[in-house]
Amino acid sequence: MRLCALLGLLVCLVVCVEGFSPNNNRGSARWVDVGLVKACGGVEPRSHAAAEKETLKQALSVSVAVATLLGRPRLTFGAMKQSKLDFDQKNIENRPSQTDGAVLFNGVLPDFSAVRRDIKELIEAKMDKGPTLVRLAWHSSGTYSKMSKDGGSQKGTIRFREELAHGANAGLDTAISWLEPLYKKYNRNSDLSYADLFTYAGVVAIEVLGGPKIPWRAGRVDSMDVTDVTPDGRLPDADKGNPAKTAAGLREVFGRMGFEDREIVALSGAHALGRCHPTASGYVGPWSFTPTQFNNQYYILLKGLKWSVDPKANKLQYTDPSGKLMMLPSDLVLIEDPSFKSYVDMYAKDNKLFFSDFSAAFAKLLELGTINLISV
Repeated sequence: MRLCALLGLLVCLVVCVEGFSPNNNRGSARWVDVGLVKACGGVEPRSHAAAEKETLKQALSVSVAVATLLGRPRLTFGAMKQSKLDFDQKNIENRPSQTDGAVLFNGVLPDFSAVRRDIKELIEAKMDKGPTLVRLAWHSSGTYSKMSKDGGSQKGTIRFREELAHGANAGLDTAISWLEPLYKKYNRNSDLSYADLFTYAGVVAIEVLGGPKIPWRAGRVDSMDVTDVTPDGRLPDADKGNPAKTAAGLREVFGRMGFEDREIVALSGAHALGRCHPTASGYVGPWSFTPTQFNNQYYILLKGLKWSVDPKANKLQYTDPSGKLMMLPSDLVLIEDPSFKSYVDMYAKDNKLFFSDFSAAFAKLLELGTINLISV
């Protein structure tokens, strides 16, 4: 009897997994046979996305039963796909699940107005989360290379622990954990990719913190392949050793993405938000007196205050006369380089112009490397 049951379970497992496989002979990777889901004990889902998830869950349930009979360790989706979504985090319930993974986008969009409300509530409950969500959107997009045509926000690879381990991404696992309940909530009967969620959270955060509206489109498709993670070092360095090299480094990194000097200075205005943490970057302190308000104060303070090397800091950074604010070497070069400084002067005088230029540059950043996006 046990042998018959075991054989039956194995057959069902093969059928379920084959129904999920992108290599099945029924057509594209989006195809899911609802009949197979029912045959494996499932319930007919309400969308293709839900069907894929239900099929996978049923297959995994069968694998657990088979493993129990065999007395062997249970099979996991992580073992099947070899992708690593698991990273160190205290709140284990709020991290990307290996069995949820990334679904294939098939046009079943969530209600983004509802997603926006939930992101807004998340930020308003603790405003300090807003700047970190902006940083998550920025870093998930800023790896794009126009030469090699890889990186960018399209595949949501920042959720992989290999990319989170990049030095510039320290602390962003926490931001991902904040968004994980929303991912699960809106992925029940529709397709919400991590890539869309991370970028949209940044857009909403800027608006909630008083910034401009950012044009945003949906349709990014998460990768399940960790080899899509780009090499470390694609994000800007705060210090290259001297002002000339630091300025050249900014132009090299942003130029690789297709940005010019004006856009570099406009995007730098996001430093009006948040602060540096010694446990993340090694730098310490806020850039402005209003770190949860998006405005042009960054430029006003940068050009209007006297900045000197902070003798108390472990890394080279600058402090104002009050000792309460900080600037990085990459901030100071914006007023030392004549071309950069011309735009700092413009934005310090005109907040409306800054909002307009930042909105355009940030929207461009979030769409680097993307394809087939949809207006929502």
